[in-house]
Amino acid sequence: MDTLYVVLFMLIILMGSVIGYIYYLKEKKAQLDAIKRGFCPSCRQNTIEITDQRSSGCCGPKMITFECNSCGYTNTFSIEQGCGI
Repeated sequence: MDTLYVVLFMLIILMGSVIGYIYYLKEKKAQLDAIKRGFCPSCRQNTIEITDQRSSGCCGPKMITFECNSCGYTNTFSIEQGCGI
C-alpha cells in the first residue's frame, strides 16, 4: 500500500513540474512577442533594446539579451536562426 502512495506522489510531482514548465514557456513566448512589437513587457514603454548578442555559429541558436532603460527589465532569449545554405 505504501508503494501506491509513493507512485501517486511521484505522478503528482511530475504533473506539477510539466504544467509549471509549460506555463513558463508560454510566459517567455508572450514576453518575446511583446519585445518583437517594440515595447517592454514589464512597463509597456518603447525603451527596450538589445544589450548582448551571442551566437554558436552560422546555424546554431542566438542568445539575445534585451534590457529596458526605463524599468530595468532584463531577459535573455534563445532564438533559432536558419542556415544560409
